[in-house]
Amino acid sequence: MKLLRSTLVFTAMTFLSRIAGFVRDMLQATLFGTGGAMSAFIVAYRIPNFLRRVFAEGSMSMAFVPVLNEIRERKDQAALRDFIDHMAGSLAAVVFVVAGIGMLAAPLIATVFTPGALDEPEKFALTTEMLRITFPYLIFISLMALCASVLNSFGKFGLAAFTPVLHNLTVIAAMLLLAPQMAVPPKALAWGVLAAGFLQLALLWPALARLGLRPRFKLGFNHAEVRRVGKLMIPTLFSSSVAQVNLLVGTVFASLLADGSQDWLYYSDRLIEFPLGLFGVAIGTVILPHLSRRFAAQDQAGYSHSLDWGLRLVLLVGWPAGLGLMFLAEPITATVYNYGRFTAHDTQMAAWSLIAMSIGVPAFMASKVLLPAFYARQDTKTPMRAALWTVGSNVGLTLLIVTPLAMNQVVGGHAGIALATGLAGIVNAVWLFVALRRQQIFAAQAGWPAYLLKLLLAGTAMVATLVGLRQWIGDWAALHALHRVAWLLAFVGAGAIVYGTVLIALGLRPRHLRDRG
Repeated sequence: MKLLRSTLVFTAMTFLSRIAGFVRDMLQATLFGTGGAMSAFIVAYRIPNFLRRVFAEGSMSMAFVPVLNEIRERKDQAALRDFIDHMAGSLAAVVFVVAGIGMLAAPLIATVFTPGALDEPEKFALTTEMLRITFPYLIFISLMALCASVLNSFGKFGLAAFTPVLHNLTVIAAMLLLAPQMAVPPKALAWGVLAAGFLQLALLWPALARLGLRPRFKLGFNHAEVRRVGKLMIPTLFSSSVAQVNLLVGTVFASLLADGSQDWLYYSDRLIEFPLGLFGVAIGTVILPHLSRRFAAQDQAGYSHSLDWGLRLVLLVGWPAGLGLMFLAEPITATVYNYGRFTAHDTQMAAWSLIAMSIGVPAFMASKVLLPAFYARQDTKTPMRAALWTVGSNVGLTLLIVTPLAMNQVVGGHAGIALATGLAGIVNAVWLFVALRRQQIFAAQAGWPAYLLKLLLAGTAMVATLVGLRQWIGDWAALHALHRVAWLLAFVGAGAIVYGTVLIALGLRPRHLRDRG
């Protein structure tokens, strides 16, 4: 029951973050539209954000948390403080160097990730300039993630989960206050991201002091436990950030398609991130320290029970989330983005890529639980192999799907990139699950076939309801903004009620969602 309560706390904070994120995206789309300077910002944001997944809540956290909990199990407070001090100093040194190299090499990075902008000197120069603004964000957000990992390991999820809210509010403030003062308004987004990173770190720093664990920066590359984290991190560089790698691959290919393709994919991905962050990341974040403690205590039965609980819960929410995004793609996109400089054409294009990418939502969520199952055991090589297969699949599928679309100048070729990303996500989840079973790490609890059948029937009923209701509304973009919101909430509510009612009618009860480990 403790796991469920922690997940609900994290989910509540994440919900606030996603609402703030929607407001941010709506303002961003309304004020800046797509193409040109906005495309430059998306590239400048995605690259340090990818590295954030490596040095922050991705690779670093996945390697750091199991070692931290192993030391906690020994109940040696002095060793714990010493480890955190040396880990903080080493991490700070690395990200300072990486951020510095990124700023110096910004033109080269822009060339690699936006080859389509080489014949647009103004756009290329702007991408380079924004990269130099956003790269220092990596320093603040990496140290913030270290603080969050410590707090999460001590069961204090609320404050760390609130930091994305602060991030979105800061970027919103930059758009409203700073953008009107700038010759190129989207540059305010880059400065907002940098300020957000600093404020997130400033929020969590005092919380560590209250635990008596505020880091004192000490270089620790020779520290035994820090070296263990480093060794564990190396294989996770791909595996913990495979979704971001796939998005970067998509960004490169999109730069070769119609102007605005990068933007449409970005806005689709932001909508995908709503359920993924709200539930998948929440469950994955909560379950990692729990699984690592189970493993450290050699409680194999409890470990397997908790993993089973996590998989059941992510599928319970991931399945309807993917279906909802697919069958309500145009209403959702129009409600969130179709204002100001974001045109009806932009709405249609973003909806197409949302439909294509939503096929992978249940798999994306499942991976957020499957990866911690390996990291909790300090096995980072298996997820690395899965990631290599996934990225290879993504590149291959993108070439296979997008090449004929681009050669024939088919409108909406970017949706092929989104489809490849979704399919690659399925490859990743299946590969990880098969590896779990082959290594006999996970023993599924009884009742899985019946559980999956219930989800299938409930999802089918929900889709039938949404399709039937959708016939009532013609052109969603033609509705008044408040009417769009009201109708969308009504549709989502109706779908959720039908889904939940069918599950209850088929015998699913709240007690079935409790962690029994």
